[in-house]
Amino acid sequence: MVSLGVLSGDPVGAARLSDLPVGRSPLRTANHVVILVSAGQGTHAVDFVTYACRPGTLLWGRPGQVHQFGGQIGFDATLLMFSPAILPELPLPELATDPFAPACWQPAGEDEDAIVAEIAQIGVDQVRFGGTAFGANLLAHSVAVLLMRISALAPVPRRSPADLLIGQLRRELEREVRHRRVEDYAEQLRCSVRTLTRASLAVTGRSAKQLIDERVALEAKRVLATSNLPVSDVGRQLGFEEPTNFGRFFARETGQSPGSFRAALQRSPAPRVPHQRSALPGRLTPRTA
Repeated sequence: MVSLGVLSGDPVGAARLSDLPVGRSPLRTANHVVILVSAGQGTHAVDFVTYACRPGTLLWGRPGQVHQFGGQIGFDATLLMFSPAILPELPLPELATDPFAPACWQPAGEDEDAIVAEIAQIGVDQVRFGGTAFGANLLAHSVAVLLMRISALAPVPRRSPADLLIGQLRRELEREVRHRRVEDYAEQLRCSVRTLTRASLAVTGRSAKQLIDERVALEAKRVLATSNLPVSDVGRQLGFEEPTNFGRFFARETGQSPGSFRAALQRSPAPRVPHQRSALPGRLTPRTA
């Protein structure tokens, strides 16, 4: 089984899914993973949301997210894996880092043509120029172009003061995912709890407290799925001193106890959701608890 890291010393790893010994167990990677389905029909799960896939389906897993491969016979795809460190500075907002951003599309028309061509060219250049300084620069910029094209499938968000504030909150959550009070984040961001809550409701439709709890619950699911840590240790890692408090929090957020979630993950995949078509607003991609 591979860890979905970059597959060579090059900044970008390109491979066929059928050539990789991946299994159905959840895998977490510190790299970006872009997947373009080329043959067959099957499923792929990103952060416990399972997407039905067919030729042309595009998935983008961000660093830290958990992948589960369906393993269906005849299902194949091109995988690109790359470290976030290789990317030049890009005007990619939360789409590049937000764990709740869209992860799956079925591009059509010119969007599909451009993305398929970009991925094919990256694969060719990885073979031709991999291992050289020139190749490293070429691949890094080619990947940046690819991510910009994927970002174009979702609408460009308005950058209002509320958007900027919630972007800061999300970055704080990514920097250190822990169960903390809204007051703690408001103090870090030098604003009032009321301002932070109002901004969150305006931008996401959810309170700041809900955003924080949603992110902590996701991190708990990731750790439970990809480690053998005792449940109590997972809770302490996320800031819960008492295991019972963590258990109540997790059950409230997900509808399952931590132990039940971990056991169920081995028995059946997550519920399927439709892919995101390029004509729809990016933030409407369905999410599950």
